[in-house]
Amino acid sequence: MTQHILVTGGAGFIGSHIAEEFLRKGWRVSVVDDLSTGRTTNVAQGIELHVADLCDPASGDLIRRLQPDAISHHAAQIDVRKSVADPARDAEMNIVATVRLLELAREIGVKRFVFASTGGAIYGEPLTVPQTEEHACQPLSPYGCAKLAVEHYLHYFPVVHGLSTLALRYANVYGPRQNPHGEAGVVAIFAARLLRGEPVIINGDGAQTRDYVHVRDVVAANVAAIEHGELHGSFNVGTAVEVSVNELYAAMIEVLGVDLQPQHGAAKVGEQMRSVIDGTRLRAIARLPEPVALEQGLVDTLQWFQATANQRMGESQT
Repeated sequence: MTQHILVTGGAGFIGSHIAEEFLRKGWRVSVVDDLSTGRTTNVAQGIELHVADLCDPASGDLIRRLQPDAISHHAAQIDVRKSVADPARDAEMNIVATVRLLELAREIGVKRFVFASTGGAIYGEPLTVPQTEEHACQPLSPYGCAKLAVEHYLHYFPVVHGLSTLALRYANVYGPRQNPHGEAGVVAIFAARLLRGEPVIINGDGAQTRDYVHVRDVVAANVAAIEHGELHGSFNVGTAVEVSVNELYAAMIEVLGVDLQPQHGAAKVGEQMRSVIDGTRLRAIARLPEPVALEQGLVDTLQWFQATANQRMGESQT
């Protein structure tokens, strides 16, 4: 019998790649997305798209009808700044909606529930680097607090209800299809501006660091999380390579072959200065390949952005 996976947020950047991979593996794939940031063009032929908002309790009837075997939960409010501006709304979208989904998963007998969590926002400023799963969780934003709260629910549901769950704590994910219109995708934001010949604005001095993980590695981690049902708890998905914003920018203009100097704006109040996520534990257990090197991943990603920009330009001229 064909297995059936539901990918929430599956019309978005990460979710659409995961949905495609499970389709390629022969699964029946359903996507639930409210299209607030996702795009129908991201949903491959053969995938069932259902437009619905998980914050609406009525979406529960849809999920009951779908009866998936597994759920990959990526629908979320992902903007840290929005979470700071409106923590209650962030909690409604990232905690309450997820708890409703967990209740539904328990009710309909879902065999595996995988949750897209966060590395840097959960750990806060590193006490040691790279940050392993044993690092203290000290979130500095309502967004990070919400993700950590859900991880506690992921512990409760297996212990009390027997639901099989796993959290994947992502580093900064980048790759094709990333949306440049948001706080979370610095590679996409820089790429969009560079390809338009516009100056890139770096917040602060650019010395702040992040761990950039290619979406291909995130997809592999999600497949492993679904297939290894014996795994529980939280696992990092990162490269353990610390890259400053200045270094990232320099690497991107080298790939694009442009010579545009960035501008530096005011530092963001409360911005985390360092984040570097150790993903070796899951890679060792699931026998996953080494992460895509940033240089290689940027070539792949920027080629996609160039092709997309050229396509839009062609469409505008017809």
